[in-house]
Amino acid sequence: MTWRSFDEPDPPALAMVEVSSIAAGMHVTDVMLKAAEVKLVLSRSICSGKFMVLVAGEQAEVEASLDAGLETAAETAIDHVRIDNVHPDVYPALSSTNAVKNRAAVGIVESFSVASLIEAIDAVAKEAEVEMCQCRLAMALGGKAYLVFTGDVEAVRYAIDAGASVVEERGLLVNKVVIPDPRPELFETFI
Repeated sequence: MTWRSFDEPDPPALAMVEVSSIAAGMHVTDVMLKAAEVKLVLSRSICSGKFMVLVAGEQAEVEASLDAGLETAAETAIDHVRIDNVHPDVYPALSSTNAVKNRAAVGIVESFSVASLIEAIDAVAKEAEVEMCQCRLAMALGGKAYLVFTGDVEAVRYAIDAGASVVEERGLLVNKVVIPDPRPELFETFI
């Protein structure tokens, strides 16, 4: 079982460091966990030979952990993000644990960076009433990441603009798509 517990509320802040070296990534993970009282959300190698570390906790603890991780990562750091006041839908999106109910429209945001996509997930969740459907973080994607979410057409349009603008500001947007009235078979591909 992971750190997530039904008896424990989701942490209010999260941070992620993406590095170009697997060995450095393992070292960064250890340093981030020792630097502050944070919970490890993800620590793994990703395409194409990179590594990502995602931690969560109280804002000051996450900030301290991220600072230590970036200092240790040094020149191997590719990207990073810290989000305070994380929307509660971000954590289930990261683990793709949401059951989809509203299938009126599908929104997809695709990024060249894991860190920018995590930031986009938070923006999407805060912008409109949507349901997170699937999130893939650089596994068998050549280092890219994407988010799939559903909701009413107008909500999906607002949310996709919010999420895509976060990624686009960093120059890392691959694509964004809104699919109104998707065929039911499309949802089978998300499993």
